[in-house]
Amino acid sequence: MNEDLFNNQIKNMRNYIMFEIKARQLELTPELIKKGRKPIALSMGAPVDAVPDFVKQKVIEYIKDDSLGTYSTPKGEKKFLCAVADRMKKRFNVELNPNNEIFSLIGSKEGISNMIKAIVNYKENPNEQDIILIPKPGYASYTQMIRSSGALAYGIELSEENNYMPDLEKELQKLIQKGYDKNKIKALIINYPNNPLGCTCTKEYMQQCVDFCNKHGIVLISDNAYCDMYYSDEYKPHSALECKGAMDCCVEMYSMSKSYAMTGWRLGWACGNATVIKMLSRMKSTVDTGIFKVLQYASADLLESEEGQKYIDGQNKKFKEKLQGFVDGLNELGYSIKMPKATFYLWLKIPERFKDCVEFANQMLEKSGIVIVPGTAFDKTATRYVRLSVVAQNDDLKEILRRMKEDGFQY
Repeated sequence: MNEDLFNNQIKNMRNYIMFEIKARQLELTPELIKKGRKPIALSMGAPVDAVPDFVKQKVIEYIKDDSLGTYSTPKGEKKFLCAVADRMKKRFNVELNPNNEIFSLIGSKEGISNMIKAIVNYKENPNEQDIILIPKPGYASYTQMIRSSGALAYGIELSEENNYMPDLEKELQKLIQKGYDKNKIKALIINYPNNPLGCTCTKEYMQQCVDFCNKHGIVLISDNAYCDMYYSDEYKPHSALECKGAMDCCVEMYSMSKSYAMTGWRLGWACGNATVIKMLSRMKSTVDTGIFKVLQYASADLLESEEGQKYIDGQNKKFKEKLQGFVDGLNELGYSIKMPKATFYLWLKIPERFKDCVEFANQMLEKSGIVIVPGTAFDKTATRYVRLSVVAQNDDLKEILRRMKEDGFQY
């Protein structure tokens, strides 16, 4: 089959880097096992603990109801939408109308991708393309989602110097000075808590993001997948929808994957401005016919249950202890890294003796069976960093530290 038949943007895309890394891991596994270095993955941001027993029992109950085996709708079942509204009210004190301000998703990743397609006009010529502002470094899929939609991803740098909360007006001026047309900007994506940095932001900064988007007439897409994964009430993440004027410009994306370890169940939601939700609805009505009703019903019960909150609280306690122990171990090896405020990610600076993050990540895998992600997956300029997803069991984390010391990966 001639590849010229296909979309130019798709032809030039690479596979999702996490799947490329997984394929390389599987290729090397027999050799690594032989030398006592069975692979331990710190690559994919996926909790390894079991989902709550509560939701598994609910699935068993609901699956006996034959009426729940029929098509749902892209919008989602009323029971699920109402449970989301209740959860948003309880967690953030945000009032949402389930009828037109909430929409079910097959995970937040799918929702963001379809949201981008609904916003931008496809253009092949880079000089004509719409612009989406994204965090830099940021989730590895943002750029590819935008490029495949025929638009331009423009990174706004998050750094220790700007406390991971860049001045958006100053960044806009930089964009203009580089020759970009500010009138082509269609949306701003924010991601707090952040993947890959693990940083959070203040509610005041979220208000600045909302004000910026309203001032310039663009959509604010808040990727809030990690909002319930935090380790101190001082840094308890906010919703952008808490901010004044947010319902005029904002859509926020949520996922069941991180907080409830339901990565393979594929369920989330979008909520916010009714017009944005309506446009997402039009996009998705041609893409899918809804999520398995049993999953929606069981997840609705989970969102409203005491068991669900207890699970989140318990997981946060476990992750806090796991992260602190691993951070301490890395620092004993000579690294200089702080405990993240949220998420299970560590953004680790590599030793100077390595040429770049790709060489470091490759050697960690090939020599020690430790699977990590080079920083350039999240920002092409992040050549001196790697991302570690601290999701492995405690015994495996201790084994990683042992291998790093034994195999010469001290800082």
